[in-house]
Amino acid sequence: MMNTDPIADYLTRVRNAIKANHRVVEIPASNLKKEITKVLFDKGYIANYKFEENGPQGTIKVALKYHPITKISAIRSIDRISRPGYRRYAGTSNMPRVLNGLGIAILSTSHGVMTDKEARQQNVGGEVLCYVY
Repeated sequence: MMNTDPIADYLTRVRNAIKANHRVVEIPASNLKKEITKVLFDKGYIANYKFEENGPQGTIKVALKYHPITKISAIRSIDRISRPGYRRYAGTSNMPRVLNGLGIAILSTSHGVMTDKEARQQNVGGEVLCYVY
């Protein structure tokens, strides 16, 4: 039986759309993917997003953000850290810093999905989902 990782699929779809210079990418929705999308939008890595409720699952349409002159994406790299076979957790004392604070780590905590900086401020730890810079 083949188990798929929906978060890795989400990140791969975004990564592939950036490499192909697409403006919009469509992704099957889940509550965790919606929260990750909101964090990416709040931190300025994507231009916009829309949740569509079609079918049993629904979809997320993500408008990718590019520099107007150089056409370089706002997302330089997006990497999955915690995998189903190897879960990575971080406490408040060993919270990861991405590019010495220039990037973000997205964490799933008991207080919801948030960045590493927000988790430090709220003094909570959690599962490190991905690094974005």
